[in-house]
Order: sequence, then C-alpha cells, then structure tokens
Amino acid sequence: MNKVILMGRLTKDPELRYTNINNTAVCSFSLAVDRRFSRQGEEKQADFFPIVAWDKQAEFCSKYFTKGLKVVAVGRLQTRTWDDNEGRRHYVTEVIAEELYFAESKKSQELSGAKPAEATAEPSDGFYPVDDDDELPF
Repeated sequence: MNKVILMGRLTKDPELRYTNINNTAVCSFSLAVDRRFSRQGEEKQADFFPIVAWDKQAEFCSKYFTKGLKVVAVGRLQTRTWDDNEGRRHYVTEVIAEELYFAESKKSQELSGAKPAEATAEPSDGFYPVDDDDELPF
C-alpha cells in the first residue's frame, strides 16, 4: 500500500504548468509539515515535502492555494529520475496528490497571514465555494 496524508502550510504560491503533450495541467508546491515532537529548549522543526497535482486539481490549487495556507494532501509517494546535461543522475521523491483539502477557515487564514482564497469557483470545475458564516442555516 502506498498512501500519504500530510497537513501543513504552503511554503510559496503553487506553480501551474501545462504539459507539451495533451496540454495537461500540472501544479507543484511544497508543504512545510511540523514535526510532532521537539527537544526541550529548541524551536519546532518542520519537514518540507514536494506535492504535485494534475488536471482539475492542479487548476484548483493554482486558483485557491496561496503561500501560508494550511492544507491537507492525500496521495501516494512517487520517485522519478532524470539525467542532466552533464550525465549526472538525479532523483526526486514527490507526493502525487489524489485529494486536497483546506485545513482552516478563512478567519484562521487571515490570522496566520495567509491570503484568503477568493471563492469564485465555477460549478463545472467540480469545486463549489463555501461561505464561512458563523451562523448555521438550521
């Protein structure tokens, strides 16, 4: 089984690109995930994980995710390799996102310094904006 669940903050705004073949959307960003424990007297440490989203999720990330936003990424680990111009082999291990979620409300985003995402999603993209009211309709 290959399943990863991470919750952390974006280290910078996501980067959206399109592949040369089929013009498929691909979005990459990095999550800073706090370590669970820290030694007494030391600052909390974080690990930084590269995340890659494809297709509609890539466009969603590009539109609504911003630096500092706390999100949950569910996906799988994948390692890829390539050779550079000098013939050296490079390896990178990434999380391929299968599910992405907001992990805080707009109010929490504002307190943390993250820019709140604009809720202007089209119903055709599969994601609907949700108003963050404190009042319940029932």
